[in-house]
Amino acid sequence: MATLITAASGHLGRLAIDALLARGTDPADIVATARDVSKIADLAGRGIRVAPLDYARPETIAPALHDVESVLLISASAGDRITLHRDTVNAIAEVGVEKLVYTSAPRATTSTLLLAPDHKATEEAIAASGLPAVILRNNWYTENYALDLARAAETGVLVASVGAGHVASASRADFAEAAAAVLREDGHLGAIYELAGDVSWDYHDLAAAMADVVGREVVYQSLTEAEHRAALEAAGLDAHTIAFITSIDSGIRDGMLGETDGTLSRLIGRPTTPLVEGLRGVFQG
Repeated sequence: MATLITAASGHLGRLAIDALLARGTDPADIVATARDVSKIADLAGRGIRVAPLDYARPETIAPALHDVESVLLISASAGDRITLHRDTVNAIAEVGVEKLVYTSAPRATTSTLLLAPDHKATEEAIAASGLPAVILRNNWYTENYALDLARAAETGVLVASVGAGHVASASRADFAEAAAAVLREDGHLGAIYELAGDVSWDYHDLAAAMADVVGREVVYQSLTEAEHRAALEAAGLDAHTIAFITSIDSGIRDGMLGETDGTLSRLIGRPTTPLVEGLRGVFQG
């Protein structure tokens, strides 16, 4: 029986496939899916079954689930995620699998982050479906700072309105390995894992790490939320993007992304990727 990876054309999906292969999964026992299968055609050359699966087209799900035992449901990156996820979960439940693994958000049921309600609703849909499931509440990806890193390389400044807030980020590869671990191992059903990097760092630490990577001094400029909004407006960003950025910063300021208890490193059997290494992996300089 096979393991199906949704959104396999994305960064996390591809890394999850790599992690499954590294853990000894036969390529023939992996099903890689995407809305546009042309974007994952190369995986077929590696002996992996490729199939279309579109969250917005639930009719694509049952055919993709043929001979599938477990599913990694990677959260959608855009659109009405509550509806897309709920319809997908219900379609999977109609077919039935032995294990559904979902990539959620930190403290999804209590977080004030703008993106948390979508994940809370999805977790509720999974619970209501009766599917045997594992919830992976992934903290912030270090790769999310790629644009900030590029800007810091040019200006020597890291601008944010997080105050003294902390983030316990890890690399996408770390989270992908955790997904592979719970997909392959027994004993995880029913678990809700809060996954985070081993180190909870603040933005002075982030600026220092960026300086190490780009080879110049980088200073953290702390703004109030109002100042941050004004700066983003002056840079020409749209209202939706400004709301998202300032909401994330507000959540960091309030401690939504700062907690870590070592669960991620225990699942993957190694320390999580240090901040500097994660940033170095995305630096284009």
